[in-house]
Amino acid sequence: MNRRATATSANTTAKGPGRRHVLKAAGATAVASALAAAGAGPARAEAAPWDVIVIGAGYAGGTAARELTARGLSTLVLEARDRIGGRVWTSEFAGERVELGGGWFGPGQQLVERELKRYSIGTTLDVSPTLAVMPGADGYVSRSPAEVFSRLGSLFDEFYAGSAQYFERPLEPLYRADLLRGVDHLSLADRIAQLDLSPVDHKWVAGSTAPFAGGNEVGALTGLAQWYQLAGGTYEGFHSTMSLKPDGGMTALLHAILADSKATLRLNSQVTSVSTTPGGWTNVRLGNGRTYRSRAVVVATPVNTWRTINFDPGLPKVHADAAREGVGVPHATKLWLHVRGSAEAVYAQSAEDGPLQLMLPQQELPDGRLYVAFSGPALNVSDRAAVQAAVRQFIPRATLAGYRATEWTKDRYALGGWGLRRPGQLLRQLPAIQQPHGNIVFAGSDIASGWYGAFVEGAIESGLKAAQQAASLTT
Repeated sequence: MNRRATATSANTTAKGPGRRHVLKAAGATAVASALAAAGAGPARAEAAPWDVIVIGAGYAGGTAARELTARGLSTLVLEARDRIGGRVWTSEFAGERVELGGGWFGPGQQLVERELKRYSIGTTLDVSPTLAVMPGADGYVSRSPAEVFSRLGSLFDEFYAGSAQYFERPLEPLYRADLLRGVDHLSLADRIAQLDLSPVDHKWVAGSTAPFAGGNEVGALTGLAQWYQLAGGTYEGFHSTMSLKPDGGMTALLHAILADSKATLRLNSQVTSVSTTPGGWTNVRLGNGRTYRSRAVVVATPVNTWRTINFDPGLPKVHADAAREGVGVPHATKLWLHVRGSAEAVYAQSAEDGPLQLMLPQQELPDGRLYVAFSGPALNVSDRAAVQAAVRQFIPRATLAGYRATEWTKDRYALGGWGLRRPGQLLRQLPAIQQPHGNIVFAGSDIASGWYGAFVEGAIESGLKAAQQAASLTT
């Protein structure tokens, strides 16, 4: 079984392979070969039934598969892409390893910490900025990072006032449902409008929240407030959720999980329909017409993609509504930038309508520095001149040596970026969206209880729960 995760970019404009490309490509091949040898599982006839079929080889699907095979259940993992990881995608740019999707772990995420320890994978701290560039009354101003983060901390103490009460137990988000009823209907824009902010403070707050939500009118106040309280209820804690990088890249832990599993993994296997037979079996059909049969199915794909699968019988209302409304953010474009012309490690943020909403410093190169950035809908990432002009708003003397952009909304197997709940979704969807539908179980960070949406922690939480649910359906 070939388990290599061959990456193709959704939108690429970059220079050719860098100085470390050949060595890193060889290392990636070695990892993939080891994974294939360790976890391919025995060959099976196509007509033979499986105990469980898992749809999706991201962290939720990989965790579920490992736990199911540990229970002695024959498990088949079907992945539409030619790689594992889903919205986590470790690749190459400018001769360096980069993350085109999810890029960080954070401290205090206990499930991730347990898995890293289990497989002896270390982490390193992300690059600390030496200069911060923020919107001013007219244009941009440069400040020390300490000054900027201190001011943001004060602003967000006000923004999230009350969230320590309505998320008294953030890992149990419905614990104070009585208090949530007064705020769950609010968008981030609604909350900003409630505050008496100066024009500059408005730019700082709205510009800070917009990149996480794909637009402040879209994301729920409770969506970000839960993350804030999970991180300790401080801006410093929230900022730290984007601070730890695993050795070997974000997919290194997932490779270890799948290698530890006895599941069979089949890439390039897009599921188009899931139907239940009168005898209690479930038929899973691929786009190429091949059909597999199992006692239970775990759907471990982003909520936004559920509408691309034909479920027979149809989904319950809560699942159908979530798929129609979406949970993955509607505008999620991540860029890697190779920038020359400044020795500083610049943290930069625009107002909410800026072309580059957030830019974070990454590793220094002999001829410049890498940055990771998130763009707003105003930026045409296919236009190199527009991307360079956006960078120069932050670093006027910068030269863009190359860049790579991934537009997750246009990715047909994601149809959006990381998950962030819309207004009202928390109370309308949990816990019903986490319940099985017949012999179909749902998994993924989008529907996790704790570190949901943008965090591998939530995917692992959901995968563990889905394995328990699916195992009970096979008895």
